[in-house]
Amino acid sequence: MTTCSVPNPYKPTKSADPSQPDPEETMSRDQIEALQTERLNWTLHYAYENVPAYKELFDEHGVHPDEFKELEDLAKFPYTDKEFLRKSYPFKSFATPMSEIRRIHASSGTTGQPTVVAYTEDDLETWGTLVARCFRMSGVKPGDKVHNVYGYGLFTGGLGAHYGAERLGCAVIPMSGGQTDKQVQLIQDFQPEIILSTPTYLLTIADGFRKHGIDPRETSLKHAVLGAEPWTEEMRHEIERTFDITACDIYGLSEVMGPGVAGESVETKDGSHIWEDHFRPEIIDPFDDRVLDTGEPGELIFTSLTKQALPIIRYRTHDLTRLLPGSVRPGHRRMGRITGRSDDMIILRGVNLFPSQIEELALQVPTLSPHFTLEITRPKRMDQMTIHIERREEATLEEAQEGGKKLVHEIKTKIGSSASINVVEPGSLERSSGKLRRIYDHRDK
Repeated sequence: MTTCSVPNPYKPTKSADPSQPDPEETMSRDQIEALQTERLNWTLHYAYENVPAYKELFDEHGVHPDEFKELEDLAKFPYTDKEFLRKSYPFKSFATPMSEIRRIHASSGTTGQPTVVAYTEDDLETWGTLVARCFRMSGVKPGDKVHNVYGYGLFTGGLGAHYGAERLGCAVIPMSGGQTDKQVQLIQDFQPEIILSTPTYLLTIADGFRKHGIDPRETSLKHAVLGAEPWTEEMRHEIERTFDITACDIYGLSEVMGPGVAGESVETKDGSHIWEDHFRPEIIDPFDDRVLDTGEPGELIFTSLTKQALPIIRYRTHDLTRLLPGSVRPGHRRMGRITGRSDDMIILRGVNLFPSQIEELALQVPTLSPHFTLEITRPKRMDQMTIHIERREEATLEEAQEGGKKLVHEIKTKIGSSASINVVEPGSLERSSGKLRRIYDHRDK
């Protein structure tokens, strides 16, 4: 068994009534911060004493867990990132022996060595509970049928969402991604009230309904819980109009837990509440690493408070957002919309921009669809961006091209970057059943 000089103050509990909030959800801010202080003290000692990589990192930076006395002391400890985990591939970042591990997930490894994450039995209990919290806040009820489009397998999305929905008391349809025609058929046949998906793939499913002559607004669906990629308010409105449903965000990342780190309320749709009884968030300046105040935009950082198999200390997510006071759950702060990732930022002739900014402007042009890609080239040593975007079915090519001119003007005016536009036919751009690739940067070639 793993040991720690500080007793673990956490033991997962199951809510007696899954339709009602957990007691920790309704804690005051003072109660949450007192809980965070106690749990952080355990986490820092636990990681230091059970993961050699953490001991080495803390020693390098001349800091010891005994120096943590209050929440502000967390800033004394060093940041971690994907590279920190990759150096421990596959299992050296685990704090527990394999006999205590009940699940192993991993990233795709498309950008380097995969990151490997693990869960004890208690970790899985916590994960299911937090996903259930998110779904309940987003309008999902016990007894609902849930059509789960998130990918199963090593990706945390499918199984994370699956067990959270079961914890809430739902009947899960484990469809996974792809096979759009099959998605349409099962939604028609099984009549689910809930769909879980990436926002862009849900629009692909809408195209599938139209291909079969079915109005997406006439389905059984009532609520969508969407995540795994940044999306804008304009995208929310597009999805809600298309399906006549409510659409709420769910946030997470594998290294921190998976889906369920934060979730959005169907009542307010004002950003995802972070479950701060299990995670301590910070916002830092991505350029000089300063910790920023509540309300200031920057890069999101997480420290886990209760994880056993894989404790995470000041993990840099690269997601750009800001922290806001809680609303429907006042003790838990909210995340603003993810505006992009610091590693997805495009620098074009000295101007910084994100795909989400293009999405926001494109969805304000009635003749243009949400389906687009950005191609970056460097002919004659000068950066150039081409937006390939589909026209809407109801718009003529000429109308969409006029809309494209308007989009280029708006990008120049509001972002300060020049672009060219290529309006293409509906359905001609690549679709993805998982995380969508928006950027094709050919400058290095």
